[in-house]
Amino acid sequence: MDIKEKSAEQKAMEIAKLMEDGKGQNVTLLDISELNSWTDYFVIVTISSSTQMQGLYKQIKDYIKDNDLEIHVTNRKSPDGDDWNLVDLGIIVVHLMSEQAREFYDLEKLWHMGKLIEF
Repeated sequence: MDIKEKSAEQKAMEIAKLMEDGKGQNVTLLDISELNSWTDYFVIVTISSSTQMQGLYKQIKDYIKDNDLEIHVTNRKSPDGDDWNLVDLGIIVVHLMSEQAREFYDLEKLWHMGKLIEF
């Protein structure tokens, strides 16, 4: 392994910080690696508008170009809305959620056994 290579946790922390810098609200980073087999980290972000969601999504796309990550296309049963955009990067899943969706789905409570990471 290259000494300069970032760990998954470092990348998750950088994405969380990027979301905070992009004015995402109440950014939470959870390590859920011990709780499932399909991802290691959740970055949960409250967004205030579809425009902000698009801007944060663009920041994620720009970040992954230089950090050996890729967006995995997810199949959704319902059409994309402005309430919740799930960005699957494999080891990291970013949830861009409206305040209403975040309160309703309450991922932090659902994944309460995850480890909260300060970034």
